[in-house]
Amino acid sequence: MDSLRRVLNGNEEPDEEANILGGNVTGGGDSLCPSLSWETRIKGFILCCTIGIILSIIGTILIFFGNLVGFAVLYSIGTLTALSSTLFLRGPMSQIKSMFKETRIIATIVMIVMIILTLCSGLWWKIGGLCLLFCILQFLAFTWYSISYIPFARDAVKKCFAGCLS
Repeated sequence: MDSLRRVLNGNEEPDEEANILGGNVTGGGDSLCPSLSWETRIKGFILCCTIGIILSIIGTILIFFGNLVGFAVLYSIGTLTALSSTLFLRGPMSQIKSMFKETRIIATIVMIVMIILTLCSGLWWKIGGLCLLFCILQFLAFTWYSISYIPFARDAVKKCFAGCLS
């Protein structure tokens, strides 16, 4: 559990202060909720991520009822909520630094642009096909961003698609 905590906090080396104090201290002091225990942070992460997924699913259901605005808003808020769930684990500054590292800056920017375009196409332009396209691209960008945290996952996906296209 300590090694998982170090990785999520951005520390590669053991945190002596955390071990001395019983493991409730995160590295760097960049925690969103410094008084919460690690177990409570995990529960907050899971709850926030679950709420984000549920909002996205409800938004997706709304498109079948012709509610384009509800779809665009709920799906985008769901993506942002799921993304913000990591703030419980890493803290705001650590998460922002991680989002804009060289390895995932393009995925981060594409994801943010797709969220904005999904909202624009649903709220202002009112073009259902475009909204759905941006939503799909938003999902793909979020997925690509998420797997960037798994070592060698992007390479595996690239090889899989290269094998399928050959």
